[in-house]
Amino acid sequence: MRAEAENTVARIEKSLELLGQRLNWETAEHRLEEFNARVEDPNLWNDPAAAQKLMRDRQALVDQMETYRSIRQDVDDQKELIEMGEAEGDEDIVSEAEAALKSLAVKAEAKELEALLDGEADANDTFLEINAGAGGTEACDWAQMLQRMYVRWAESKGYDVELQSEEAGGEAGIKSCAYKISGRNAYGWLKTESGVHRLVRISPFGKGTRETSFASVWVYPVVDDNIEVEVNPADIRVDTFRSSGAGGQHVNTTDSAVRITHHPTGIVVTSSEKSQHQNRDIAMKALKSRLYQMELERRHAEINAQHEQKGDAGWGNQIRSYVLQPYQMVKDLRTSVETSDTSGVLDGDLDPFMAATLALKVSGKARADARED
Repeated sequence: MRAEAENTVARIEKSLELLGQRLNWETAEHRLEEFNARVEDPNLWNDPAAAQKLMRDRQALVDQMETYRSIRQDVDDQKELIEMGEAEGDEDIVSEAEAALKSLAVKAEAKELEALLDGEADANDTFLEINAGAGGTEACDWAQMLQRMYVRWAESKGYDVELQSEEAGGEAGIKSCAYKISGRNAYGWLKTESGVHRLVRISPFGKGTRETSFASVWVYPVVDDNIEVEVNPADIRVDTFRSSGAGGQHVNTTDSAVRITHHPTGIVVTSSEKSQHQNRDIAMKALKSRLYQMELERRHAEINAQHEQKGDAGWGNQIRSYVLQPYQMVKDLRTSVETSDTSGVLDGDLDPFMAATLALKVSGKARADARED
């Protein structure tokens, strides 16, 4: 094979090796046999919730095994075609097989990343909150830039994006916003974005000075029917209020917005849709999701330290820096992944950062050498 094709095969083999490790390929067949035996138990559906979980886990294993085998078979087939084409001097066969290998490498790398999303809530929809931090008007403008960035990222993935609440900034931008983002693995991907994001740029508000702004991003999974979270009514306070809007015909003249405060934890969630009943439902779901996220943090403290130690959105709590002046650079402080394509990142090109953070969390490694720019 030519050097380029050999490099492509090496990429695929590396992805297959990592897929095999995540799948624990050596025991996969045995685990599937155990699943099949349990599925045949006539008493399985006596506990519907346990049965549904078993069926989901079994199907996930089947899908992973089929993906691994399919990629393995495809790469072997294309290698044989290249060898045949080279032996017969048929450049068309060789070129087609090489092109197929390139496509296969992209597929294998995508599946490798998906294999990292195996947490118990990774497949769920997610809530995303953005709050302006230190920096006044600059920070509110920065929060709105992050809002646009995440909406673009989510839409590029084909996810459904629902704005649930938004508070405008005093002069520009937003003080805060909250979204529900729906689609497979939405939480699994976006959980890597929780933390404080720092922006460095020349002020666009007439100051002409170099300004540093902060905004916090917090992500927690939507609690679905498979996750039970109990909320004691005595532990919450429900307030209704008039939501602020864009003005004019959009002004809300009734107290339809809902705020729920959870006294034991201090969690406050709001929703400001048109219907008060809808807002109560949305806010309660958001509260349950936040409580569930706290439980995940307790069980996975080493992974979710950014959540547990929320702190202020300011110096010392950053996960990523976005420098627009005097040079162009976005750098993740956990993984040291960086790029000079700041426009691409702010347009939603976040996958390299997310993938590196997922891989870091899975490996359990810590980067003590990550430093501020």
